[in-house]
Amino acid sequence: MTPDAGHSAAVLFDTHAHLAHADFAADREEVLKRARAAGVRYILNAGWDLASSAEAAAMADPGQGLYAAVGIHPHDAARAPADYLERLRDLARRPGVVALGEIGLDYHYDFSPRDTQRRLFAEQLALAGELGLPVLVHDREAHADTLAALRQEAERRGTGTVQGVMHCYSGSREMAADFLGLGLLLGVGGPLTFANARRVVEVAEAVPLSALVIETDCPYLAPAPYRGKRNEPAYVVRVAEALAGVRGLALAEVAEATTANARRMLGLDR
Repeated sequence: MTPDAGHSAAVLFDTHAHLAHADFAADREEVLKRARAAGVRYILNAGWDLASSAEAAAMADPGQGLYAAVGIHPHDAARAPADYLERLRDLARRPGVVALGEIGLDYHYDFSPRDTQRRLFAEQLALAGELGLPVLVHDREAHADTLAALRQEAERRGTGTVQGVMHCYSGSREMAADFLGLGLLLGVGGPLTFANARRVVEVAEAVPLSALVIETDCPYLAPAPYRGKRNEPAYVVRVAEALAGVRGLALAEVAEATTANARRMLGLDR
């Protein structure tokens, strides 16, 4: 179940994958080969705790377009050791590590106490500012507190901005404007292809193409027609197709724009 080889002319960037996940342990190299065959030239591989962040950093291979992000996900915030910031700082200095993430707030599952989530989010935002790295922000049913933390960090920096991506953006069109005003991009993924994706479609239609990047969040959130199966970077083609359809554009135009947006955000063109 690999996207058509005809898509390989488009150069795509999957800006959010979890290749350190156990679901890829048996066939990771084959997964990467399928991604390249589908035109996915670049992948940002995000950690969610210290172990997965270290694995993502070790996997990074900029020459092959494979980059890493390191961070503590809100689900894992309560298990972060006292020295987690120092360990993330060390990982973030490794070659091919280009972002802090996946970080943020999750009030849907509340696997970690909310005050702990907020503290680690603020600390990791500050670390990203110190290191000059963008962030991959997880926000589930925590829009107000996520926006407040980002505004506080933008003010602390004195720039009014926080570079990065609102991963798998699920908020309203109105709140999207607030995040874009802080300098963040919006990540769209598999949910854009779902039949009930009215709000995601509205946002994808309304915001400038220069504000969007595409992602899989693999192994989660597989797009149609793979919904319910393991997601993988090759399937980001389906997200690009859906975005092209929503905006009335050619796939090549969407691929070119979203890849350029991702490269610019991550500082890969410097």
